[in-house]
Amino acid sequence: MRAFLTYVFATSIFLSCHYKSQTADIVFHNAQIIDCDGIGAEEASSGAIAVKDGRIVAVGPEQAILNAYRADEFEDLKQAFIYPGFIDAHSHFLGYSLNKAKVDLVGTKSYNEVLERIVQFASSNSGSTSEWITGRGWDQNDWDVQEYPTRTELDSLFPDRPVAVRRIDGHALLANKVALDRATIFKLAGQEIVGGEIVLLSDGTPSGVLVDEAADLILDIIPEPNLEVKSQALIEAQNDLFAVGLTTVSDAGIDVSDIKLISELHEQGDLQIRVVAMASGTQPNLDSAFAIGPWRTDRLIAESIKFYMDGALGSRGAALLKPYSDRSDYKGYLIQDSSFYKDALIKAHELGFQVCTHGIGDRAVRTILEQYNEVLGGVNDNRWRVEHSQVVSSEDLKLYESASIIPSVQPTHATSDMYWAGERLGKGRIRRAYRYLDLKNILGMIPLGTDFPIESIEPLKTFYAATIRKDSEGYPEGGYYMDQALDRNSALLGMTVWASLANRTEAETGSIEVGKWADFVVLDRNLLITPEDQITKTDILKTIVAGKTVFKKNN
Repeated sequence: MRAFLTYVFATSIFLSCHYKSQTADIVFHNAQIIDCDGIGAEEASSGAIAVKDGRIVAVGPEQAILNAYRADEFEDLKQAFIYPGFIDAHSHFLGYSLNKAKVDLVGTKSYNEVLERIVQFASSNSGSTSEWITGRGWDQNDWDVQEYPTRTELDSLFPDRPVAVRRIDGHALLANKVALDRATIFKLAGQEIVGGEIVLLSDGTPSGVLVDEAADLILDIIPEPNLEVKSQALIEAQNDLFAVGLTTVSDAGIDVSDIKLISELHEQGDLQIRVVAMASGTQPNLDSAFAIGPWRTDRLIAESIKFYMDGALGSRGAALLKPYSDRSDYKGYLIQDSSFYKDALIKAHELGFQVCTHGIGDRAVRTILEQYNEVLGGVNDNRWRVEHSQVVSSEDLKLYESASIIPSVQPTHATSDMYWAGERLGKGRIRRAYRYLDLKNILGMIPLGTDFPIESIEPLKTFYAATIRKDSEGYPEGGYYMDQALDRNSALLGMTVWASLANRTEAETGSIEVGKWADFVVLDRNLLITPEDQITKTDILKTIVAGKTVFKKNN
């Protein structure tokens, strides 16, 4: 008997050592795992995830992981749902960061409310060292009188201080006379502005509204914030993103100097969020980016160039094949110089850059697709993208497939624009807009983003808009053209692994798989089966980047 007991004891010690033969930094256990591996999963699997050096080293059944791993920390998730960290495939991180120090005009219901907010901002920021008053967010389509505002009231309120506030889409701005004078806009009144427009009053003088390339005449003279201001803004803004479950954001168009700043903040440890940075396609940025070449670090991907082919639908800057339904003499305009664009595409392709081009109107989208096809020459794995792909002619769908071009969309645009988009496009053409299911079926995937700060930063609203096709008020009953809705599995993949594929980072992020970064978001429910009216009420319990908790909901 004593010999038998000795044998049992020795065996148990051996098995115990065998079971605990591997080490981890942290093990997340008692979790419902939705891994988004491959096609995703309609049902969560109960289990655990082991993490070492910021990467996933094991995923599997609870007891198997606990038996196999010693760890510095074991975190009980109490049956909460753990997903890959959400990825925003198209946003403006730096812009959002800097906007937090400007006047917020989002949600204004009249021009009078816009003026009130500007006056209030000027009063509460009287100690600011900046002479300029800037801001963003007004949208005349949300007002009772859906017409562009004029500078008259601004001139009266601010006779000596320059004011320039951008429309919500960033493709138009309103400036007062002081700002217009500094940019010599009055001298340009009545002249053609390639890729833009100076809107005039009945007397032929500038109204204060400048569209697309004309707006740049003002934007180019507004003093840039210094590096310290930008750094602090980025560091503070990332906390907002972590709080909504984002672990990676794609910044769709910034200067190379700002990409370098983000890299430095990563190196210093001040910035933890992963950033896919698209260099703006201006000549100075192209010169810098092409000289450096595509490059990446653990938290930064700088392999993309971002161009603009047209403006926005809301400001009638989108380039259409046929005239606007609510302005029969006007089709919008192409912003991009064709020869410059073609040469840049060829050079980017030679150097291995991904190209992403803003295309809203069907004319702009067609132009991009034709140029891409010519340069790429057929099926490939370069993953060039058409950002927004908002109005797409049916005959052009084949041009995505023929050169493996990815449509990158932002579902909340559909539910924001639906109140007026039909008037812009007409009954027939509106059916070729916001056609997310058709676009997804081309390549079997579709990356999703928000375009924040134009829309909300919240990926849960992206998920809701993509699947339920309603706004935050639950309008319209039955959803907006539900034949183009994505199923829930597709929407979740669009915010995780498909977004990662579109970013060329699928080996590192996007799903819960061994070898990938341990980037997770923990929610209180299963998005794949939760009732429709509960989706946007989902709580983000925790956000994790490289195995480290960067956000935790206060109980």
